[in-house]
Amino acid sequence: MPRQPPLEEALASLRDELQSGQCSIIGLTTWEAWPAFLSFGRRRFDTPPIPEADGLLLQYGTYSFDGPPMFTLGLTRQFAVSDDGGEHDHHVQVQCELLYAPDSVLRALGTFNSWFFHDTGDDLGQWAEMLSDRLEPLHRRKPVEINLYEELV
Repeated sequence: MPRQPPLEEALASLRDELQSGQCSIIGLTTWEAWPAFLSFGRRRFDTPPIPEADGLLLQYGTYSFDGPPMFTLGLTRQFAVSDDGGEHDHHVQVQCELLYAPDSVLRALGTFNSWFFHDTGDDLGQWAEMLSDRLEPLHRRKPVEINLYEELV
């Protein structure tokens, strides 16, 4: 079995998927970012052999964190991290945050979140298909800002 890449490569891997031949992620539509995130989500990384060690999260809503309210679509990959090889000590989240100027259509979507975890027997393709329909109002929209980052939680 091929070696799985270390978690330290996850953020760069997401960036590579989002760029996919482009020089920048600026200008991506939601419909371009979503399949890139799913491609990143299919790539497995070196995680501890525990339940829910590798999960994907899609969440959205209108929030005001550091300024005026923005509709935020969060595409997150969460990894359990074990410093001693045993139970997990913390999580690392690799995030792609797409921000949109809120309007009546986006506000009407309300808030939503859905998790997928590898190694649970669930099918990533079915999860993605269900969420693709939910993302329909965003498909052709270009976010005003895209943030990629990694954080410990």
